[in-house]
Amino acid sequence: MASLYMTSALIYQNVITHNNFRLPSFICRSMTKMTPDNVSVDVRRRRSGNYQPSPWDHSYLLSINNKYAKDQEKVMARDSLKEKVRKMLGAETRSRLEQLELIDDCKNLAFHIILRSIRKYDKEEDLHATSLEIRLLRQHGFHVSEESETFKGDDINSIISLYEASYLSTKSDTKLREVIRPFATEQIRKFVDSGHDGETCNLEVRERAIHALEMPYHWRMRRLETRWYIAVYEKKHDMNIVLLEFAKIDFNIVQIAHQEDLKYVSSWDVNRLDELPEYMRLCFLILFNEINSIGCDILKYKNIDVIPFLKKSWADLCNTCLVETKWYKKGYKPSVEEYMQNAWISISAPTILIHFYCIFSDQISVQILESLSQHRQEIVRCAATILRLANDLGTSPDELARGDVLKSAQCYMHETGASEEEAHAHVQQMIRDTWDEMNSETKTARTISLLSRGFLEAAVNLARMSQCMYQYGDGHGCPDKAKTVERVTSLLVNPVPLDGLN
Repeated sequence: MASLYMTSALIYQNVITHNNFRLPSFICRSMTKMTPDNVSVDVRRRRSGNYQPSPWDHSYLLSINNKYAKDQEKVMARDSLKEKVRKMLGAETRSRLEQLELIDDCKNLAFHIILRSIRKYDKEEDLHATSLEIRLLRQHGFHVSEESETFKGDDINSIISLYEASYLSTKSDTKLREVIRPFATEQIRKFVDSGHDGETCNLEVRERAIHALEMPYHWRMRRLETRWYIAVYEKKHDMNIVLLEFAKIDFNIVQIAHQEDLKYVSSWDVNRLDELPEYMRLCFLILFNEINSIGCDILKYKNIDVIPFLKKSWADLCNTCLVETKWYKKGYKPSVEEYMQNAWISISAPTILIHFYCIFSDQISVQILESLSQHRQEIVRCAATILRLANDLGTSPDELARGDVLKSAQCYMHETGASEEEAHAHVQQMIRDTWDEMNSETKTARTISLLSRGFLEAAVNLARMSQCMYQYGDGHGCPDKAKTVERVTSLLVNPVPLDGLN
């Protein structure tokens, strides 16, 4: 019997709310202008990023009205369907492959399953089942030898499973990385190029194959992937209507919680910010107040002073930005290694993650705080490296055009004499290598590190976010062109249509 536990998708609301307190919103006080009107000031013109105005203003966020927000019948229906799916997972009548596919569908539809073991079957040489089993077990932190993988079978579903499993490789998994992944990638490309589109089932499989080639599941943002998978799963000729209905209703209920969080976050009294002079003073004032506010709440409720660690993280971030400024002013062109030593911190991931650790950890360890503050956690470095490299590939053309420091690809071109195409390929390989490192670090940290599973997942999710944000270009600076607006709308604004469901 499989040992399986399932919960609905986690609602990642502000953890402070769960502990019955919220971080107070910032209130702007009036400030006196320090420079007399009759004194001239030497103001140097700053380079502009020419970013577009944000489409997500406060009024728009407040106007979002989800029609499922007050529908208690849908909540009750969700809970009833959840129980039906739980019984499906425990059914004894399913084959090995059917059971694995059901578990995989549940995960892709954002249902969190605690997998302690997989039911024992007679060993059958089924490539799809074996690949799926390896991927599911590795995703849950179990060590599964790559030697158990096989090449037998040529069904495209089996090849896609093999391909996805290969992206859970670690630094030591040379077979998965160097043999299985190229083989599976080539087979999927052949399938896509052959134009297998004569039947409905093939259309659905072809869509999954193209999606996999664009980016493997392990690298993708989970909630965004859920929205995509719901639409694809609905087209399957053998889809489970109970599972589909559960997924749709659950997605909309979770979306409501995310919408409420957005409305809260967008309220630090933004309508009064323009009353304050000197934007640098404004930025510093907000940052100073917020860090101290967070620190005071953590001291009050968790009995530890984290303010020195948070301040150091911001100081480190500012120092790395200063290094890049000096490079730009001097026309200095660093090597890739020198650039990355500074750039993985300047991308702000270590600052983000130390704040996450302080706010979301039930118990805060001074030992871990010190290691994060001194940049000694490899899982953070890996996540930050992927964020930096993905950002460089997506934004460097626009940044270089306005006069920013060289990015990773340009540093490689200058250092080696490589072409732009070769440099981009090198950076992509750096991303793949770093994912292998992060997979290794995640596996190791789950057994010997004091870091919580939630923190490890947050670090991996930060890397996934970066690959989503910069997949089609500068998703921050040019959100329309890079599909960011489309993705945010599908994830946080528009619910999944329930037409046709009982």
